[in-house]
Amino acid sequence: MKLAVAIQMDHVSTIDIEGDSTFVLGLEAQRRGYALYHYTPPSLIFRDRKVMARIEPMTLRREKGNHFTLGAPEMVDLSTMDVVLLRQDPPFDMSYITTTHVLEHIHPKTLVVNDPASVRNAPEKLFVTHFDGLLPPTLITAMWRPCAPSVTSTRTSS
Repeated sequence: MKLAVAIQMDHVSTIDIEGDSTFVLGLEAQRRGYALYHYTPPSLIFRDRKVMARIEPMTLRREKGNHFTLGAPEMVDLSTMDVVLLRQDPPFDMSYITTTHVLEHIHPKTLVVNDPASVRNAPEKLFVTHFDGLLPPTLITAMWRPCAPSVTSTRTSS
């Protein structure tokens, strides 16, 4: 059976094919004969109880600088896809959160991987705080300067 797989991601032209897991997932889906479609978060639309996106058929290849071809864009109801891969990179902002709410309208009828509610409710940088026995000394704050005198470890960015 030929599955239709839409990938919500940053634009395919911006990815590093040497280290991007979404690229590898797309290559494998393509190898299995699945039809691939590409769209970016701004292309997602909720209108009249339908989740639509301006998608483009996509072909991938492991050729640096020539790693993709996109076909003609078309507006499609995403509930007609077999799978939607939710693979956009952070920032984890209101736009990102909004896409998870919109995609919940088609899930689970259409399989959305990663589950929109789980992505929203368990962000990888914060979810680890639920495992006290495994968590090293940790500081999560937007106020680095007021906390700095009491912090002895090295600041790292994520």
